Amino acid sequence: MNFLCQNCGKMYEITSLNYTCSCGGLFDFQGTFIGEMKEMVSLGEPVTPIITKSFNNYPLKLKLDHLMPTGSFKDRGAKVLISALKKLGIEEVVEDSSGNAGAAIAAYCAAAGIDCQIYVPESASGSKLKQIQAYGAEVVKVPGDRDDTSRAVKKACKNNYYASHIYNPLFFEGTKTIAHEIYQQIGIPKTMVIPAGNGTLLLGVYKGFYELGNLPKIIAVQSERCAPLTQESDDTTVSASSNPTGDTIAKGIAAKNPPRKLEMLKAISDSRGQVLTVSEDEIKSSRQALWNKGIFVETTAAVAVAGAIKLFDATSSFESTGTLKTDMQDVLVPLTGTGLKEF
Repeated sequence: MNFLCQNCGKMYEITSLNYTCSCGGLFDFQGTFIGEMKEMVSLGEPVTPIITKSFNNYPLKLKLDHLMPTGSFKDRGAKVLISALKKLGIEEVVEDSSGNAGAAIAAYCAAAGIDCQIYVPESASGSKLKQIQAYGAEVVKVPGDRDDTSRAVKKACKNNYYASHIYNPLFFEGTKTIAHEIYQQIGIPKTMVIPAGNGTLLLGVYKGFYELGNLPKIIAVQSERCAPLTQESDDTTVSASSNPTGDTIAKGIAAKNPPRKLEMLKAISDSRGQVLTVSEDEIKSSRQALWNKGIFVETTAAVAVAGAIKLFDATSSFESTGTLKTDMQDVLVPLTGTGLKEF
């Protein structure tokens, strides 16, 4: 029951205040602690349904994770991380996110009786911030941009536990449950199309299906305005205007330099997948298409649907008879978050 440095192999206790190794390496989780936990903090998480809808005459299976308690898939990671910290006696945590991760950590800390500080940019506002505050978390506003906020929380975690959705591997022990759940519902899909920012969902999907012994093809989708994965991937379908500025309407994946980028690229490669980029107009069009079907999701969720449509368009999806090829009949998109707190 330890954290293991990916670079040098040094072991750390889970309760350590270090969020990376002294050598700078990131942590993996080692042990069976999570599987042995009998008492989990719960907010009544459902088995989120899978439905099939047609987009441009292409059938897509949609995993409705926007129906989780706080409105996003990040409840999966927060549930496991905060449950483990409660069992280990951690009484106070810090996190940096003004979005879905901040809301999820704040909610599960409230349920667990753990004090929580969420660091956000001074400019943060809107319903996601109100949701974080509603759970009783202390919101710490930091002057500057997202990078300034990250630096501030890293100073704070010298004295408080950093319940990070990016650095703490216990969070990925939670997000991998989406793979186990999908397997129980429909088996292992041929292809999964996933919006990719810092990789909390992508790496969870990879880890979960890897443990099951069979990987779907993982298609990572980014906005052409923030596409850091395309800079190092050999297998990409990228718009000519792609750049990593971060200025995209899909705020949930606006990660210019994801710390686990190399892990994400390995997961895509291992699954024989690829990286796609989509335009802002394609994202908006897919978002409206989802809404028109009665599915009110956040903009980031629409990124994956836009990517799936591009995947269908870019591949030889049909047999000579006009029917879809078998692999293209089994494409699943997880819908990451609700639209109720974005507008």
